[in-house]
Amino acid sequence: MSYFSRLALAPAVAVALSVSAFAAQAQESVTWRVQSHWPQSSSSYADSLEYLRDTLDERTGGRLKLELHPAGGLFGADEIFNAVRRGVIQMGTISPAYAMGEMETAGIAFGLPAAFENEWEAQYFFKTLGFEDMVREDAAQHGIYYSTDKVFTNELVLTSRPETPEDFRGLTLRSSGTLQNYLTDAGAAVSAIPGSELYQALSSGVVDGAHWGAVQGALSMSLYEVAKYHVRPPLSVGGIDAFIINQEAIDALPEDVQQILYNTLDQQFWRRTNEYIFGEQRALARAQAEHDVEVVDLPQEVRDQMLQAAQVSWQRERDRGERAAAAMDMLEEFLADLGRAPASAEESDAAE
Repeated sequence: MSYFSRLALAPAVAVALSVSAFAAQAQESVTWRVQSHWPQSSSSYADSLEYLRDTLDERTGGRLKLELHPAGGLFGADEIFNAVRRGVIQMGTISPAYAMGEMETAGIAFGLPAAFENEWEAQYFFKTLGFEDMVREDAAQHGIYYSTDKVFTNELVLTSRPETPEDFRGLTLRSSGTLQNYLTDAGAAVSAIPGSELYQALSSGVVDGAHWGAVQGALSMSLYEVAKYHVRPPLSVGGIDAFIINQEAIDALPEDVQQILYNTLDQQFWRRTNEYIFGEQRALARAQAEHDVEVVDLPQEVRDQMLQAAQVSWQRERDRGERAAAAMDMLEEFLADLGRAPASAEESDAAE
């Protein structure tokens, strides 16, 4: 073949190679269905889930795509864990509160009352001391990879301010996870209401208060329109949101895409935790300016009652199994290193 014939053929060869490369890339592209427990109005839907979708799409060159479904889109919040376990969907976001029947460490992951005082303590416990590894081992028994989205506080918003223990016992609160039993033990009437129904429940008086994360969660869900009192200190600090992924779906990915996924999820934890801490201060200033939100504390008698209820919660979580007991031992040792007694010891000291 002459030089000019080869030259004339070159564009056709280039096109053919480009088509082949495109076809190969298209074959490698995988789309996962993702069911979230977050309503689309929740701040975490955009800041956590949509951000993760876009980041994975960019870092994998489009080889891993996430098809997102907001709360209730395909499954209810309490059905997501089993849907991911069975492989009906490849991925979900949950609160560990929805997996307490399947994972004995889920309640501790959600956050225990009277444990951490701020976010850095929870970060250290989860990542440096290795508690998240315990949770992952727990989830792996169900064929699920578990990754904490962020650690942050659970804080109550109320439609009225309780002045006495009797006032507190007269409240009906929306709660979930370990805090649902804790608030019940503290004397309040507690019910579990999906996030998508929370505003209506508060505005209609079905409940008098609720926790949906802390300030950012309440603000994004418009809760301050009907509940002006924000209670601090927090009920708990924990890994209140998490990603769960079917392990077989991960194993089916090319190795480099798997590594990108794992690295991105790990980075997500640090980015979102730090971002959330800053966002809380900004959101509180906005809530106070736009909705006249008042930060309040509960009466001392109520706090004493809640400390006693915390002891019951701690023992309940310890009794869930060997892995939970080991996690509780690690938590109590950590708090001792910080110079703080666990809830059970504090109650014993108070009794004396």
